Amino acid sequence: MTRQEYDELVAQINYHMDLYYNQDISEISDYEYDTLMTRLKEAEKENPDWVTQDSPTQKIGGIAKREAGVKIVHDVPMLSIEDVFTKEDVSAWVMKVKAMHPDCTFSVETKIDGLSATLRYSKKDDGKLHLDVCETRGDGITGEDVTANALVIPDVMKKINLPYDSLQLRGEVYMSHEDFERFNRIQEENEKKTAANPRNLAAGTLRQLDPRITKERGLRMFIFNVQQGPEELTGSHVAGLDILEKNKVRTVFHRQCSTAEEIIAVIDEIAAMREELTYDIDGAVVKINETAYRADFPSGSKYSPGHIAYKYPPEERVVVMDEIITDVGRTGKLTFTGVFHDRETGKAARLCGTSVSRATLHNQDYITQNKVGIGGAYNLFKSGEIIPKLNGCVTEPETVFTAPERCPVCGSQLLREEDTADIRCVNPTCPAQVSRTISYFASLDCMNIMGLGETIVDELVKAGFLRTYADIYSLKDRREELVELGIIGKEKNTDKILAAIEKSKDNDCVRVLTALAIRNVGKRTAKDIMKHFPDIEALMDASVETLTAINDIGETTAMCITQFFAKEENREVIMQLKEAGVNLKAEEVEGATDKLSGMTIVVTGTLPTLGRKEVTELIEKNGGKCAGSVSSKTTMLVAGEAAGSKLTKAQSLGIKIIDEDELLKMLEE
Repeated sequence: MTRQEYDELVAQINYHMDLYYNQDISEISDYEYDTLMTRLKEAEKENPDWVTQDSPTQKIGGIAKREAGVKIVHDVPMLSIEDVFTKEDVSAWVMKVKAMHPDCTFSVETKIDGLSATLRYSKKDDGKLHLDVCETRGDGITGEDVTANALVIPDVMKKINLPYDSLQLRGEVYMSHEDFERFNRIQEENEKKTAANPRNLAAGTLRQLDPRITKERGLRMFIFNVQQGPEELTGSHVAGLDILEKNKVRTVFHRQCSTAEEIIAVIDEIAAMREELTYDIDGAVVKINETAYRADFPSGSKYSPGHIAYKYPPEERVVVMDEIITDVGRTGKLTFTGVFHDRETGKAARLCGTSVSRATLHNQDYITQNKVGIGGAYNLFKSGEIIPKLNGCVTEPETVFTAPERCPVCGSQLLREEDTADIRCVNPTCPAQVSRTISYFASLDCMNIMGLGETIVDELVKAGFLRTYADIYSLKDRREELVELGIIGKEKNTDKILAAIEKSKDNDCVRVLTALAIRNVGKRTAKDIMKHFPDIEALMDASVETLTAINDIGETTAMCITQFFAKEENREVIMQLKEAGVNLKAEEVEGATDKLSGMTIVVTGTLPTLGRKEVTELIEKNGGKCAGSVSSKTTMLVAGEAAGSKLTKAQSLGIKIIDEDELLKMLEE
C-alpha cells in the first residue's frame, strides 16, 4: 500500500466513523467497516511511522453532541474492544493469556449492538444507591449527560439496594426488534424517513432532547461491566455481574469458562441463540475474569485491556425471484415487494435464524439498478441483522421489472415526482389511501376534529359513509343510522363527534389548506401561502409563477399545488367544503407589515419582555420567517440571556446578532 492509498483509507474510515458515532447513521455494513479497519491495521503494522494520534486505530471516533446534553468527563475511560474475526485468533489470545496466568478464567458474553453508557450511583440518606448521572461514551474520555432520558428506560434502576457509598456501571442501551419495527411502521404511515437499523435508532433516541420521545420509542439496557465499585464486585468480573443480577440489575448474558475449547463452545452457543433473541448482537465478547490480570494485556490506547470481541461472519444466501407485488400505500406511494425462494433448498431462505421469503424493493430506480425481475437470482443478507436486503444480482432475469403506468387499485394515471424515485397515485379518492387522507384531514394539526381517529375513519369508509373528506360534513344527516350501527358509538359519543365536526367549520383556512394533504404543503407553508391570497378559491387558480414569487415557495412545491387543483375531482371537493360551510377565507391580521419580508430569523436565550411564542408571532406578523436552528441561510439571530450554542454558531458564520430592543426598533421604523 502506498502512502497516498493509506491516507485515502484513513479519510474513508474517518468519514464512516463520523456517520456512525456522531450522526447515528451508516452507509456500509459492520462487516465492510471491519474489513476497512483490518486493511488499515495491516498497513500500519508494515509502516509504523505512518501512525498518528488521528488514525482511526488510535481513537474511538464518537464526539459528544453538545446539543443533546451537557458534556461530562468520564471517571473511568469508556474504551472500545479489539475485534478478532476467526476462532483461531480467539484460541491464540487465550493461549497468550494462559501462558502468563495459568489459573486465569474468562467470561464469554453477548456483544449487544447498541450505544454504550455509564450509570453513576451514590448512597443517599435512605442507605440505598441512587442514580445520579447517565453518560454516553462520546470519544471515550468525554461523553454527554443523558440522565433525563435514562430515567425513562425501564431497565435502568433508579435505586439499588446495595451497601456501598458509590457505584459506576457500564452497559449497552439498545432497541428491541419489536420497537424498531413499530417505529418504522409509524414513519412509513406518516411518509417520514425510516431508520436503517435498531442501533442507529437507539443512539438517536438516547440523545433526544425530550425524554417523552425517548419513552415513547422504547429503549432497553443491559449492564456488562462494573466501572468503579468495591472489591466484591470488581475482583472477579463474573462474580460482580452475578451479585448485580441477584439485586435485580439486568446484566448481559455471561458464562464463565476456563479453556479455549469451552470459550469456543459458548461462542457457538451464542450464535445459535441469535434466532431467539429479541434484539441485535454483533459478536461475542471474551474477557479476562480476574480483573487484576487485565493490565498485563494492553491493546493500545483505544481498547480496553484484557478483552477481545469475536465478530460473527455475515450470513448470505442466493435467492430466486418468484413474484414482485405492487401495492399502493396509505399516502399514495407505490411500494414493491419481492417474493423469492432459496436457490439451494427451494424453500424460504434461512438468515440469522429466521425464514425469509420477502424483501422490500424500495422503488423503480432500485429495481432497475439491481436488475430485479422474475427468475433472476440475487444475494440476500440481513441489514442490521433484521431487515432482509438484496446484495447484488447473481443471474440476470430475462426481463427487468417495470412499474405499471396506472394505479393497480383505482386505475388512475400514476405520477413520478420530479427529482425523486417515488411513483404515486395522486387520486385522493383512491380506496387504497382514502382512509389515511380523511384521517389526516381530521387530525390535530389540521381540522382538529376530536374523536375522529383513524380506527373510526376506517370503519366509516368500509361502511360507505365516507369517500372524501368533504363527506365528513354530511355525517350529521345520517346520525340515526350511525347510532343504530354503532360505528362511532352510542348516542352520546356520536353527538360529541358530530359537534366537533360542526365546530371545525370555523377553523382558520390555513388549517383547511394543511388538511388537503397537498405534497410539500405543511402547516408552516400553508400559513406562508395564505398571507398572499384572500381565500382558497383564489389559490386554486394561482399559477406556478405566482406561487414561486412567495418567499420560500420553490418550484417543486408550486407544481404540487397547481397539479392538485388542476384535477377536477379535487376542485369539486373544495366546492363541497364551501357548500358545507367550511371557512375558506384567509384571516386578516391587524397591523401586519412586510418589514421583515425575506428574512429568516432565529431566536435564542431568554428575552427581557417577550416570550418565545410572542416573538415568533411578531416576526411572522411582519413578514419574517422564524427558524429553529442557525444555518448559512439565517439572516439574523435575536439573542437573549443564556444564548448558548446557537449564538456561538452564528458568530462563527458571521451572522448579524441583535437583541430584543434592536428587533423592536426595526419594527418601529
